Amino acid sequence: MRITDTVKHLIIVNIIFFVAASVLVPAMNQILPMYFFENPKFYFWQPISSMFMHGSIMHIFFNLFALFSFGTTLETMWGGKKFLLFYLVCGLGAAALHTGVNYYVVHSGMNVLVDAGLDRGSIISLLQEGKYNPGWATIMGQEQMMSMLSAYNTPVVGASGAIYGLLVAFAFMFPNAELMMMFIPVPVKAKYFVPGILLLDLYGGVAGGFSLFGGGGGIAHFAHIGGAVMGYLLMVYWKKTQFNKNRWDL
Repeated sequence: MRITDTVKHLIIVNIIFFVAASVLVPAMNQILPMYFFENPKFYFWQPISSMFMHGSIMHIFFNLFALFSFGTTLETMWGGKKFLLFYLVCGLGAAALHTGVNYYVVHSGMNVLVDAGLDRGSIISLLQEGKYNPGWATIMGQEQMMSMLSAYNTPVVGASGAIYGLLVAFAFMFPNAELMMMFIPVPVKAKYFVPGILLLDLYGGVAGGFSLFGGGGGIAHFAHIGGAVMGYLLMVYWKKTQFNKNRWDL
């Protein structure tokens, strides 16, 4: 299938951002990824800008390959404006759930320290300076401390949340289409494939591990799930209001 215009433009913009951040303007890596909203490095544009940033060649390759594979079909059905709206809203849904989970992790850790007699203001001051007290591990345990520090300090990048929304939309519209993971030539119907990878991502978010797009450690699993949930909610709403019958062309 010929690549559609909006998908093509999104791919081009992502590649431009990746090359610019990697070679031309390294400062982009400081201000465009999305930090936890209580971190001083957070800026209001990051929920959008982070969708166009990627951490590695493999990360951007898998995301853009999926964008082409699923996005072209959806844009052909919907039109450019409607596709772009769906893509961006799913990306924002991904950012929202990722932020919500990080808020829970950070403040659960803080509450443990405060209950042990530490001053909340002092804890926040250290975190805002990018520091921590090694003694925290004695109070809350090494694993919980590292989770809190990671949630507060580690930025998120990538279009994966929006891509997961596209996956859900594709499965919603073409449930019996057969899909398969790259390098594993076993076709599975979309209505089973997509829920399966979401369950694996949910497990990865709780225990660490699997991710369909991006691979390796440091994966924002709950961002993926947030994008998928937002995609599902949009599809249900559009079906209920018969909005799927309309095309929005650019």
